Amino acid sequence: MLRDSPRNGVAVLDRVGGVSASAATAVDIRVAPAATEPLRHIGTSREPRTRPHGSRAIKLAVVAVDALAITLSMALAALLGGHSASEFVPYWLVNAVAIPVWLAVFARYKLYKTAAVASQQAEVSRILHAVVAATFCTALVVIALARSVSRTWLLLTLIIALVLVIAERAIVRHYFRRARLDGRLTRRVVVIGANAEALAVVQMLQKDKDLGYEVVGLLAYGSEKVVASVPMLGKVSEALDVLPAIDATGVIIATSAVDVVDTNRLARDLMELGFHVEFTSGLVDIASSRLIVRPVGRRPVMYIEPVRRLGWRAVAKRTFDVATASIGLVLTAPVLLAAVIAIKRDSPGPVIFAQERVGKDGEIFAVKKLRTMVVDAEQMLEVLRDKNDADGPLFKMRDDPRVTRVGRFLRASSIDELPQLWNVLRGEMSIVGPRPAIPSELVGWSDELRNRLRVQPGITGMWQVNGRSESSFDDYVRHDLYYVDNWSLLTDLGIVAKTFPAVLSRRGAS
Repeated sequence: MLRDSPRNGVAVLDRVGGVSASAATAVDIRVAPAATEPLRHIGTSREPRTRPHGSRAIKLAVVAVDALAITLSMALAALLGGHSASEFVPYWLVNAVAIPVWLAVFARYKLYKTAAVASQQAEVSRILHAVVAATFCTALVVIALARSVSRTWLLLTLIIALVLVIAERAIVRHYFRRARLDGRLTRRVVVIGANAEALAVVQMLQKDKDLGYEVVGLLAYGSEKVVASVPMLGKVSEALDVLPAIDATGVIIATSAVDVVDTNRLARDLMELGFHVEFTSGLVDIASSRLIVRPVGRRPVMYIEPVRRLGWRAVAKRTFDVATASIGLVLTAPVLLAAVIAIKRDSPGPVIFAQERVGKDGEIFAVKKLRTMVVDAEQMLEVLRDKNDADGPLFKMRDDPRVTRVGRFLRASSIDELPQLWNVLRGEMSIVGPRPAIPSELVGWSDELRNRLRVQPGITGMWQVNGRSESSFDDYVRHDLYYVDNWSLLTDLGIVAKTFPAVLSRRGAS
């Protein structure tokens, strides 16, 4: 989230809580046979890079905002609890001692390291652990000063601090995202390698500008000739000359494109000079939260945790589904009533539209939706097939003449999906999951895509909250399979949290 200044360190590049770089088929690539060349070893005779003042100021600003949130949390805890820490020691003394302790704990949990808080899910997890640890340290501080501590005050401090710090960091994250989309607060990097993986990384970083990278060029390991959207700056052996000349702050090394020995030497020299060094994992569409880096002998290896969908996790997901669907039906009852009246007055026909869809393990069920089309929409579909705006087996038409006037609004606001909460209560759907497919669509599915039938379909999902109206069929496949392969309860909660902004911005409209 934060913009790190160049400093010694190595990271493994991977999208956290999202989809990793696509395979070679997703990029335009022509590679000639590589001719290896020894890497010129420069050593550490050059002057190390210094830390930019702007980067330091930004981090200090985040630290200051954290300190303000912590101070406010303690004050509100004292106010709501009907007492304050001043019953034991002067309140200003508690703050003076505790705030530096909290900030030190935050630093210990790497809340000021960009790589550690790259995803919001990872940041919230670290905040949770850090606040609990900092509250315990605060108790020790107060006990050391006064030999007594209010448990109510500590508990309220913990709860309020969690809420305020998470909210404050969400605002900071939004600021950084907007700044990066505007071309500010980005890190200028060179991608080392000229194979499919390297070009896929370039493509991903150029597409997702909010990741905060500005790719300024490629360095080839040998004499590769490639077609890329960034210039070829030379060979890997020239890295220590090229990077300072173009004011790059780091490199991303495609591990499948370079020699191990030369890569280690290059990484060592770059870090000694103060450049960031990041390695790709070589893995595609595996959530980084499932990766555990551990030593095997003298080599670091990555263990991939398996996805567990049974046991208590299945019970928790079902409990969440039932509770959310029940509350949702109650809260949206007035909206549903208004929609029913509007549909009846707008066009003849039934209010509820039932359509056969494919559920978990290929079971057929009737999905419920508010009718948004004319009654004979199914019969008109064959006539409109040649006007399909979507690729693959999906059908999507930007100005579909079958959609009614009220139906356009219901679709844009996703109100037409609300009856599917009843499908959730019946156990046919989940709140989060891949969208249920029409049986006829399965004809165009590959064996790989059929893996999405291993989980229950959902009302919302990863594809829906990532701009489904603009997504290609390949994106549809990639998002759904990523969800199936990397499912977790936290993933579901994250998707639900993203659904509301997606609906409000109408990115989730069909």
